[in-house]
Amino acid sequence: MAELIPWSEFEAEYAQNFPTEKGAPAKSFRMALGALIIKEKLGISARETVEQIRENPYLQYFIGQSSYSNELAFDPSLLVHFRQRISPNLINKVNERMVEKMRSLTPIKPEKKKASDGKNESPNRGKLIVDATCAPADISYPTDLGLLNGARVHTEKILDILYKQIKEKTHKKPRTYRNLARKDYLAVAKQRRPTRNKRRQAIKKQLQYIKRNLAHIEQLIDLGATIEGLNKKQYKTLLVLTEVARQQQWLFDNDKQSIEDRIVSLSQPHIRPIVRGKAGKSVEFGAKLSASCFEGYVFLDRMSWDNFNESGDLKAQVEAYYRFTGYYPESVHADRIYRTISNRAWCKERGIRLSGPPLGRRYSIRH
Repeated sequence: MAELIPWSEFEAEYAQNFPTEKGAPAKSFRMALGALIIKEKLGISARETVEQIRENPYLQYFIGQSSYSNELAFDPSLLVHFRQRISPNLINKVNERMVEKMRSLTPIKPEKKKASDGKNESPNRGKLIVDATCAPADISYPTDLGLLNGARVHTEKILDILYKQIKEKTHKKPRTYRNLARKDYLAVAKQRRPTRNKRRQAIKKQLQYIKRNLAHIEQLIDLGATIEGLNKKQYKTLLVLTEVARQQQWLFDNDKQSIEDRIVSLSQPHIRPIVRGKAGKSVEFGAKLSASCFEGYVFLDRMSWDNFNESGDLKAQVEAYYRFTGYYPESVHADRIYRTISNRAWCKERGIRLSGPPLGRRYSIRH
């Protein structure tokens, strides 16, 4: 794999993440991508990845070290920054270059064609498989009551931090009723199947607690507390809590179950519910992926945290196949959602056979 990955070709593009020469020297692209590959291949944590690299000379060679060293190659926290700096677009470029190199090294066996009179010969070659899936995120199954309870706890922590800043100016600390609020939450959360009215009453109480806490936060800021007293994560959480309170209040007032850009996780507010309709799991939470595969090589064509209709990616996936190979596929194998009228017509114009039965009413034959 170390010989197949074009490390040096993408070093300049990766270096654009470091516009200045200030601070500690940046790690190389080979070390960043190599460490991420090792972590995913072995399925281990960030700390274990760094320890494995320190103990194994082969892994040290893979990330670009010229000689064995018993020192840590980098801090485990850098793996987070590696993932942020190496974008999906860059990963796709690396993947394409690797596939090009592997295809050049692996001779392709010519397909045996059936004898024909020459009328049905087509310049198209190969088979393309397209599909979409969801990469589930590590979050607990979200419920409105559980989400509001977590939001309330966070507002109480932020209140405590802001109050410490002006503790000497005012002796009266805002009341949060945190013990009573927790009892109200547990009274319904511990029930096996609470009625709809009980859930709504519990949600209403938690919303009232959160709105009171947010009002107290504004009062503390007016009295002299500064947002600068919060770290970056706490300030981001405060913004998320405000939006969660707004969304949940709208859902409660309008008696609805869905809202645009709904937040389902306080720690990962970018995650959205992806309705898939699968048996046993109709809704998944994570990034939706659109991928294509040919000759055993897989390409990530699209990744989004928002739900999308994968049928709109078919034409772009076929064109990407054409740019990569120089010819259109002989057949495209896809689920029913891809077989729209426009996609069928588009494939027919290019001599591509789209899998699945033809359009029209199906008649059953009785014996």
